[in-house]
Amino acid sequence: MRRTCSQLGARAGYTALAVGALGLLVASCGGASDAAAGQPLPTRASPLKTPSGSGAVNGFLHSPGGPFIYDAGGRVVFLHGVDAVYKRPPYELYPAPGKRWNFDARDASLLARLGFNVVRLGMTWKGLEPGTAPANDPAICARGAPGDPGQFNQRVLDAYLARLARTVAILGRYHIYTLLDMHQDVYNEAFDGEGAPNWAVCTNGIKIGEPPGRWSANYATRAAGTAYGHFWRNDVVGDLQGEYDRVWAAVAAYFRTNPWVVGYDPFNEPFSRSLVTSGDEQFDAQLECFYTGTAHVGRPAHGGPSFSCPSQDPAAGVIPQILAADPSHLVFYEPDIFGRRGAPNFVGPMDFPNLVFNVHIYCSYRSGKTGNPTNLSACAAQEAASLARRAEDRLDLSTPEQPGGPAWFVSEYGATSSVSLLESITAAQWRHLVGSAYWSWRYYGDPTGSAAEALVGPGGTLRSTARVLAATYPEAVAGRPTSVVFDPASGAFSLRYRPTAQVRGPTVIFVPVRIHYPDGYCARVLGGRVTSAPGAGLLLVTNANGARSVNVAVSAGHCR
Repeated sequence: MRRTCSQLGARAGYTALAVGALGLLVASCGGASDAAAGQPLPTRASPLKTPSGSGAVNGFLHSPGGPFIYDAGGRVVFLHGVDAVYKRPPYELYPAPGKRWNFDARDASLLARLGFNVVRLGMTWKGLEPGTAPANDPAICARGAPGDPGQFNQRVLDAYLARLARTVAILGRYHIYTLLDMHQDVYNEAFDGEGAPNWAVCTNGIKIGEPPGRWSANYATRAAGTAYGHFWRNDVVGDLQGEYDRVWAAVAAYFRTNPWVVGYDPFNEPFSRSLVTSGDEQFDAQLECFYTGTAHVGRPAHGGPSFSCPSQDPAAGVIPQILAADPSHLVFYEPDIFGRRGAPNFVGPMDFPNLVFNVHIYCSYRSGKTGNPTNLSACAAQEAASLARRAEDRLDLSTPEQPGGPAWFVSEYGATSSVSLLESITAAQWRHLVGSAYWSWRYYGDPTGSAAEALVGPGGTLRSTARVLAATYPEAVAGRPTSVVFDPASGAFSLRYRPTAQVRGPTVIFVPVRIHYPDGYCARVLGGRVTSAPGAGLLLVTNANGARSVNVAVSAGHCR
């Protein structure tokens, strides 16, 4: 049956129904609600109103095993968003008009209009526990049995978290989750990075130099390697890991009941100099011991050598400490830093609930100044291979708590102004049915990045890469997804899934009407029916009784 939608008003449209042999076929023809064809991307947006009963995702999410994250109704949830990290004092983003670290409702509103439902929001150990002792303080850095370094200040931590909570609340008002990310790069400012407080820097007196080239050259210095080594071995009297875990437990306890916190990222891009000199197996053992603690360490992945934890590591590592303080939220743990380029991951299965295997995808063919690709095809191929390798890794991480392995998520990728590269990696992510967060939202004078990475440029204007990221995508699926495809050039989108009878709530698809469908869109469904209004920004699909599969297709323009 063929139907034609005439050119109607901004909020007009119609729905044509037909019954086919394979199920209910619905063509919903909607008009654009707030823009004409050819209008540039919005730089500001009004608050997003989520209608009651829309089925939009909210509340605590969980990872029971298998590749997907689920909501309370049993729907598969795809997290799709950006990173927002401020790496200089005050080491967090919050409403502060006129300040460089300002993050307010204008940011959240624009994020929502672009369809993002998660922000990986940065915080730092130094912001939470700055302390007063200097680097290389003998009272902290001397070898010996770990003890309290005397740097924790509850008042300082509470003030920091209260500001962070304001940002979480702003995002939540726009139905955007927050993934709290304990960010670090090259450990501390002494190495042109950020993350650890000064008092936690122990270099054995090795001079901190300034190597030529990009900031990342600091990773290979003896001084940085020594500071990292003391943290991973926890072999100084300042109890570096124990204090780090203590702070994380305080963060988790603070946000324990917050439904707009999706979870916690314990350590950004774990690094050790042994990765450069000895290979991943040695460090990944230390990393798993840091995550689990000596009382919970398991077996390595991919047949790596058995784990032997540093003798002074805490018995309960950072993951059990977080889960003890907050058993309801997800923990997004990362492999070592070179996992972003497809190197083997030897961090093995960890038998805890609600874990998410959290990976970064970048290529090595990048400019030392901007981070943009120097060889586009080689970069795209390497990123696709890295993503495929991480998908294989996930399957090797099955535990009794998470049969089939943990869910997974790409919490960093992109960092580029190359539309072609972004199209390649986002298409690969949808092929693997994995959610992601783009690096990064804005450029805040990042000491370990460049302005080329930011989605929002100077003056609040969006880069052309926003057309790739502002995708039509499924926020929640009432069944098991088998295919997601989106073409940012044409706006063509398709979703296939096997419906699950026990699931509560409709399938919810975000449709960026203003950006990709200025003349409206046509939604066709096989095995279900559209229940949202024509032209809606959230396309709702209800499964047909007895359907074995559901196919949804969205195309630009009116149905013909």
